[in-house]
Amino acid sequence: MHQTARRPGNLLHHLATQALVPLVVITLICPSNQAESAESNRQPNIILIITDDQGYGDLACHGNPVIQTPNLDRLHRESVRLIDFHVSPTCAPTRAAMLSGKHEFKNGVTHTIHERERMSLKSVTYTQVLKAAGYSTGIFGKWHLGDEPDRWPTKRGFDEMFIHGAGGIGQSYPGSCGDAPGNRYFNPAILHNGTFVKTTGYCTDVFFAQAMKWIEGRAKPQAAGKREPFYCHISPNTPHGPLDCPPEYEAKYTGKVKPNEAKFFGMITNIDDNVGRLLAKLKELDIERDTLVIFMTDNGTATGAQVFNAGMRGAKGSPFQGATRVPSFWRWPGTLPAGVDVGKLTAHVDYFPTFVELAGAEMCDGLKLDGRSLVPLLKDAKADWPDRTLVTHVGRWPRGKAAEAKHDSMSIRNSRFTLVNNKELYDLKADYGEKKNVIDEHPQVVAELRKAYDAWWEEVLPLMENESAHGNGPAVNTFHELYWKQFPDERPKAGEKQKQKGK
Repeated sequence: MHQTARRPGNLLHHLATQALVPLVVITLICPSNQAESAESNRQPNIILIITDDQGYGDLACHGNPVIQTPNLDRLHRESVRLIDFHVSPTCAPTRAAMLSGKHEFKNGVTHTIHERERMSLKSVTYTQVLKAAGYSTGIFGKWHLGDEPDRWPTKRGFDEMFIHGAGGIGQSYPGSCGDAPGNRYFNPAILHNGTFVKTTGYCTDVFFAQAMKWIEGRAKPQAAGKREPFYCHISPNTPHGPLDCPPEYEAKYTGKVKPNEAKFFGMITNIDDNVGRLLAKLKELDIERDTLVIFMTDNGTATGAQVFNAGMRGAKGSPFQGATRVPSFWRWPGTLPAGVDVGKLTAHVDYFPTFVELAGAEMCDGLKLDGRSLVPLLKDAKADWPDRTLVTHVGRWPRGKAAEAKHDSMSIRNSRFTLVNNKELYDLKADYGEKKNVIDEHPQVVAELRKAYDAWWEEVLPLMENESAHGNGPAVNTFHELYWKQFPDERPKAGEKQKQKGK
């Protein structure tokens, strides 16, 4: 294969340095010759928006009778929509699987806290591949894959980092997982490329504003009048709890739903307004037709299921569809069709190979991914797409109990059936709400799914590298120590208990 100026050996060394692991464990990834690529000279800018705890039913365009999401509804109209798209049942697992193209357990991520949220340093991320293919890369908002410096986004392929710690603003736990002390949704302290900045405003507004400022810098022509392609990862911590919502947004729903639901929906409408500002900025910068915008969420709804859950059973943290089926909108004006639904079974692990193909890069033999490139489906909803199985496991077992939790809060599904907890089978074509257990009616299906799950479990069990890490973390988490080093006057005095606003 003809190579670009960046030789494979150089790229291999680059990825090994980024991941801070021995060279021998990193799989070679080879950029193809851009002049020969089908996407020659047209690497799209990619903006991924991933919200936190918003479900499939928390959008007006999906039938929610209460919520107001006009800008996301517009994005829906102008996009290819993956309507049977699945993620993991909680947040850090989804992010690990998406970035690596492999199930979260293969990355050592089996929880959202207790050092079990830390993505393996052996994992290669698609941001590393995009960066090697000439992309500028930035993250704005939630990371949740390790708060220690060697696990920050800047070590995983991101040039620009503007993040909070832990799984939510203000959250802290014993060990390494924690945000800046006393942080709140309003005026939060944010880690910007290794230094805390004290911001002004509501967290979601802050993250989108910083992302748009960064995009504007990337949109300016570089040498020889060419723009450098960019990947922008916008990951607000909202509408994750605590449900701290700007009053004017909460007021839109007061009296229409319960108080917590009013705050939850208000946080989503605030996201929606920011999406509208982002789309307007792309048009203003004249890069709208050069930019692929993707919208998704990291798991099923945490709060909105009692109002509307699109007919699905379960919510965040369950093995049912209500925890895993989420929106996935792909908007690229002039290149992808608009208003098209793709009904094939797709997942977050498909993003890695999709982005590699769109960037004109090529993965060499040896890198094992669980995902497939979505490019054929994005171009043609009826493209050939063989059936597959996807595994969901909520994880979160007690320390040292992984082997005993094999069938706890799990499911394995194909495009028609889902086997839940090894004892319930649902025919999703006839029973989308997963209400009627038909396990006795389809013994062959059950046998096939159990066999596939057994093989999967044997594969992932030895890869859960963080299972013994809890209890061996630092006495004070990294974000606290770094914050107090920068702002020593705010360090609690001896005997004074540090107040925490997170949950």
